Amino acid sequence: MTSFFVNLPVTDLERAKAFYTAIGGTVNPLFTDHNAACVVIEKEHSAFMLLTRDYFQTFTELPIGDPSVSPTVSIAIFVDSRDEVDARTTAGLAAGGTEAQAPSDYGFMYQRQLADPDGNLLEFGWMEPVAAEKGPEAFLGQQA
Repeated sequence: MTSFFVNLPVTDLERAKAFYTAIGGTVNPLFTDHNAACVVIEKEHSAFMLLTRDYFQTFTELPIGDPSVSPTVSIAIFVDSRDEVDARTTAGLAAGGTEAQAPSDYGFMYQRQLADPDGNLLEFGWMEPVAAEKGPEAFLGQQA
């Protein structure tokens, strides 16, 4: 089985756990302590490892940047509907996130960008099933 973990440095672990559970994650207590929290996004497949900045620093000799000033990655999470994109973004905003730009609507794909309280960028998205399976041109072709 392949699993995908995204490790993120955070300044306040409790605040980060509250944010990531608000957007639909579940804390796995087996891999959570005072230094880190495992927040499962998709059971047995994808999770965020939220690490205090000091603990994150033990995994690299490079300096840790400030994602609110110089983001280096945006993590896209695609969900089953446009309404779910809006619901998860709204929940993230209520839990301390920010939305710095307007939603992107391409007809076949809808996305909203959300920064967590530390400035790490997430994008919630939905894609028309035909476009996801056969590419955007297939969806656009059936619209003509």
